Amino acid sequence: MTQISRRGFLAASAAMATTLSMPGFARGQTAALALRATRRTLDIEGRAASVMGVLGPDGRPGLTLDPGQRFAVRLENQLDVETLIHWHGQIPPNAQDGVPNLPMPPLAPGESRDYDFAPMPGTHWMHSHIPTQELGMLAAPLIVRRPEDLAADRQEVVMFLHDFSFKAPEEVMEEITSGMAMQGMDHGAMSAMGGMRMDGAMAGMDHGSMTGSEPMTADLNDYDFDAYLANDRTLSDPEVVSVEPGGRVLLRVINAAAATTFWIDSGTAPARLVAVDGHPVQPLPGRRFAAAMAQRLDIEIDLPGGGAFPILALREGAVERTGIVLASKGAQVEKIIGTAGQAAPAFDLKLEQEGILRAVSPLAERAVDRKQMVMLGGQMEPYVWTIDGKVWEERQPVPAISGERVELMFHNMSSMGHPMHLHGHVFQVVEINGVRFSGALRDTVYVPPMAAVTVALDAGEAARWMLHCHQMPHLASGMMTEFAVQAG
Repeated sequence: MTQISRRGFLAASAAMATTLSMPGFARGQTAALALRATRRTLDIEGRAASVMGVLGPDGRPGLTLDPGQRFAVRLENQLDVETLIHWHGQIPPNAQDGVPNLPMPPLAPGESRDYDFAPMPGTHWMHSHIPTQELGMLAAPLIVRRPEDLAADRQEVVMFLHDFSFKAPEEVMEEITSGMAMQGMDHGAMSAMGGMRMDGAMAGMDHGSMTGSEPMTADLNDYDFDAYLANDRTLSDPEVVSVEPGGRVLLRVINAAAATTFWIDSGTAPARLVAVDGHPVQPLPGRRFAAAMAQRLDIEIDLPGGGAFPILALREGAVERTGIVLASKGAQVEKIIGTAGQAAPAFDLKLEQEGILRAVSPLAERAVDRKQMVMLGGQMEPYVWTIDGKVWEERQPVPAISGERVELMFHNMSSMGHPMHLHGHVFQVVEINGVRFSGALRDTVYVPPMAAVTVALDAGEAARWMLHCHQMPHLASGMMTEFAVQAG
């Protein structure tokens, strides 16, 4: 007789209950799932805040799909402005990619549009491709489960991160791009001390290993937001997730922040990184891992018995933090303040985290048909960021032919790091600063100042695909081009 653990029983029961409670259209996929771009009200530190959001059929942010379930969705724009949603991490037909006017126009208020494609499994997300709307939190999780996720003896928890301002997104963007945000900022938070020590596998990263002594000159943060959110909440009132004592949790971290990189700290709970950007990696043990803007981390956490276990997200180069709490029944949840005693360090200035990630299923070996350098540049004053010396309006598309094996070298000659995202493709990190290796599969790679990162990919559908920095003010000020794929 097959044995099943209590956690496995609970997980199976919950999955069954969820399935049975689903409307017939969700199980049988006979009609589109409803997604609504709308406004909602959050309580941020006791103040009401009106933000945007993408709500699913159950009225909660985002969407979770089971193995084999199609992404069959009807998106309705309930906002009073036009919008369009990009399915980040997915490879839909280009016409469904969700970039306004490339090729489809945005949705007018009250308008709906249908989407239907086979989704890529893993931890992904959805967001507006209009920078001020992403600043306004028009984003949500998009989770596509694998069969092994349903069979695993673990509880899934999503941790959706954002940076938030009470000011209108347009005002925030204007302050950043005009240079006003630089006035009065703590410039100590604008640079960082690097030299992170590697402890075992991951910059293994206990608290003592996160400090260093080698000076770096990277500008880390160009705006101080009013709050940093995990699942729409601050640490003054965090989400408390009920867990089983000694249980295992799969934490799906999504960095949906417009302009903030976070360290994820599991505290006293042992953890291991098992996937990035939705793609499995060889398990990497540690207690701190970081995600740049738009990146995702799947972290398995083994809870050491019962109690309350804060999982914190630390803003790089600063003292601010947010997070959630995993707590067993009856555990005392102590208050955690939203600022730490010392600033968190810069993220991966030496690409130590990226350099030790290894894909479980790397790209097939084949000859490279095309190599191209993509130069990343720009400056804080005047606030202009470029690809190959050009802003979006002057762009020179990066060419490819469908079916080619392409290597792109992102060479960053600026003082800020850039999370570079390519639409419509999955790529593999294959070289860092001249050193070749078989790295992680991703859709967004972080390129720190004065570094070169090479990715390999197989060019897909003949179409115009966006290639851009996912730091929203950088994108808005010009750091976007096209990956122009032609038919073979």
